[in-house]
Amino acid sequence: MSKSLRSEDSSRVAASFTEKYKLSTCELQPYPMHICLDVSPTAQKHAGLGRYAGEIARALAEYKSQYQLSLFYNREGKAELPDYLRYLPYRTVKVGNKPWRMGVLLSQMTRWPMDETFGAVDIFHATNHLLAHFRHARTVYTLHDLIFLRYPEYHLPYNRWYLTFAMPRYLRAADAIVTPSEWSKQDAMAYYGLPESKIKVIYEAPAPTFQPISDPANLARIKQQYHLPEKFILNVGTIEPRKNLSRLLEAFQPLLTNWPDLKLVLIGKKGWLYESFFQRLQALGLEERVIFPGYVAEADLPAFYQLAEVFVFPSLSEGFGLPPLEAMACGVPVVSSISSSLPEVVGEAGLLVDPTDAAALHQALRRVLADRELQAELKRRGLVQAQKFSWQRAVDELEEVYQSVLLMKPRI
Repeated sequence: MSKSLRSEDSSRVAASFTEKYKLSTCELQPYPMHICLDVSPTAQKHAGLGRYAGEIARALAEYKSQYQLSLFYNREGKAELPDYLRYLPYRTVKVGNKPWRMGVLLSQMTRWPMDETFGAVDIFHATNHLLAHFRHARTVYTLHDLIFLRYPEYHLPYNRWYLTFAMPRYLRAADAIVTPSEWSKQDAMAYYGLPESKIKVIYEAPAPTFQPISDPANLARIKQQYHLPEKFILNVGTIEPRKNLSRLLEAFQPLLTNWPDLKLVLIGKKGWLYESFFQRLQALGLEERVIFPGYVAEADLPAFYQLAEVFVFPSLSEGFGLPPLEAMACGVPVVSSISSSLPEVVGEAGLLVDPTDAAALHQALRRVLADRELQAELKRRGLVQAQKFSWQRAVDELEEVYQSVLLMKPRI
């Protein structure tokens, strides 16, 4: 297979793919350093990866305006840039996600350059676990996690196959790798034998809008708009097995004995392999106790956090875990899983529990609900912990990575 993909015919296929789908909306002007950032997950409204790419773009534009920044995205489906990024220059393609992923992989395997398609001049920063081959541009690759290796049963077969085959090739090809946690860095070194010198840990951060809201009228408006209950526990994240929501239901149900009006609010769209969660919801008789508010605008999320009694995040594995950090920044007590990167994010500012132990999760939630002093202490600690993370610091560290790869020897 490898030989055939490297054949002259395959190169012509890759060239045709590149020529067919490139689309430019503006011409790029020379500048000391040009950075092209893939914001496809933001435009396609993906949860974690979308937030990451969007905030990197926003912070680069705000804090690193001495550089020229352009965006790239695949406008498959209803993809579009959020309002806060539309003023930036960009290039797009419109290709189904599967053909696009295969085309990018083909580019990498045949070494067919796609600099022009992406509009990449000096630096291309991959944020979507895809990395084409570039003739001139240097590449930085954000490796969010290797959950598909740790929990293969929680991925769809195609995703698992694609990432297993493509990921090591992308990581080898990248000039530098960024991970959002020490956990993800150690996984990259353990699974792929990557040199530590090639990987830089750069933590994510909550957007500046995630902070305590002092206007009661704003909170009341959100509460009325989304028909929120008086007392609720909040979780934010895609509905998929890794998020461990079935076990959260088991921890939540016994709380109703002491708090009969308590509700559980789950913000997040259906991901994949979610059927077992809804079966468990029905089996426990919690259909009227669990609320799915549907799409929630990012601008409204801080109010959701602040209105909650406690934020809970029982995920089995996270490359970073942004929702607990957002919750802490908004001043809500946090109960979180102790697995993967989450201790790096939460530190000592929340209650950390074994995500496989429903009884421990129940007890942690019970403690917070019953103890006003503990609530106040966790709120205080959370606000302090959240201050340790900022997107300005993140792009300062990214700038160092960009500069370091520009100093590498030119490609032959």
